[in-house]
Amino acid sequence: MARVDFYHLYHWPLERALPRLLTRAYASGARALVLAASMDRVRALNTLLWTFDPNSWLPHGCRDDGYAEHQPIWLSDQEERPNDATLAVLTEGMTVADPAAWDRVLDLFDGRDETAVAAARTRWTAARDGGHTLHYWQQTERGGWEEKASANAD
Repeated sequence: MARVDFYHLYHWPLERALPRLLTRAYASGARALVLAASMDRVRALNTLLWTFDPNSWLPHGCRDDGYAEHQPIWLSDQEERPNDATLAVLTEGMTVADPAAWDRVLDLFDGRDETAVAAARTRWTAARDGGHTLHYWQQTERGGWEEKASANAD
């Protein structure tokens, strides 16, 4: 079974939190898929990752860029692994077909949107019922993360 981490974005929007999480994933050597709801959104996130910090470089790409096999971070509106990703980063309520097919799944949701919170609770329940190990992280005012709950597959 997989480890599924739920990230409750409360103080910072996705556009500010995602680059920090991806920077940590890249530093760990993980290859990631970032799943977004549309190609327009993928393109917006692609641009964001080039511009979020002028003093950093976070290698990534999407179908528009090509060279998928060379991209440690791949952005898509489809569940795919052209870069051999083992980490799935889900935005905007996206899901993967089988979390167990991934080493780790990060589910980022907007905690200021009641609909998004309710949908995340439904995904938590489904992941728990699927036997996955769960961790719930709530964003702190400074943009860090505090673990608030967990559920083991045992």
